[in-house]
Amino acid sequence: MTDSTAHLQAGAESACGVTVVPLQVVIDDEVYDEGSAAATPEKVAEALREKRAVSTSRPAPAVFAELYERLATEGATEILSVHLSAEVSGTFESALVASRNAPVPVTCVDTRQVGVATGYAVESAAAVLAGGGTTAEAATAARARAATATSLFYVNTLEYLRRGGRVGAAAAVFGGVLAVKPLLGIVEGLIVPQAKVRTAAKAIAQLEAMAVEAAGEQQVEVCVAHLAAEERALQMAERLADRLGEQVVPGRDGSPVRCLELGGVLGAHVGPGMLAICVAPVPDSPV
Repeated sequence: MTDSTAHLQAGAESACGVTVVPLQVVIDDEVYDEGSAAATPEKVAEALREKRAVSTSRPAPAVFAELYERLATEGATEILSVHLSAEVSGTFESALVASRNAPVPVTCVDTRQVGVATGYAVESAAAVLAGGGTTAEAATAARARAATATSLFYVNTLEYLRRGGRVGAAAAVFGGVLAVKPLLGIVEGLIVPQAKVRTAAKAIAQLEAMAVEAAGEQQVEVCVAHLAAEERALQMAERLADRLGEQVVPGRDGSPVRCLELGGVLGAHVGPGMLAICVAPVPDSPV
């Protein structure tokens, strides 16, 4: 199992046998599951631009309990539940609470990552299980893949992260100077500042350079994510593919650098114009 913020590659959910539990987006006190027609990235971006009340909510322990029960009824003898950082969401906590009374053993993994990096961890765990590995080995693979991934992102403003209480250490560094173009990253599960740049163009160029540096000389999977910034994201993906060349392992869709729009939950905290890059070294073997 994983949650909807993992942004699994197209086809991975069915191919890897993964059950996805949705987080919720709250717009003007109306609660919607992420991925529903009422909580598309476009609608969330529009609501943020209009300064409407937008927040997010984790799945309750009861939701996980019902899913664990259902999977056990369907024949599962063990469950591996892999989720985004407990430092930024209570989702892992809900999974852990529900696991204590589950009808089958449940192993919960806090990836200490967000977004696509969590997805890569899930896919690595699934590869271990498909190769005959144990649940413990799959959990180890998920943690290892997440730990080696680099998650970097640019936001037009820290305002949305500050509203949701996710800005963490960045607030201390940038303080009230929200005119800068912040470059942020995920370190030990927390959102931390990486650099502050005065213009968007310089910020994007530096973001790309940081991603190339993170790749080193390894074989990597790379994904560019955005919210309401598709043209910039596609251009960035193309440049990264050119710069990294044969180091990049293509995604399931065949593209060298995957490009996607963030779902409503993560989008609600970063705001329109956000760009992110995930660089994940490819393990030598699934186990």
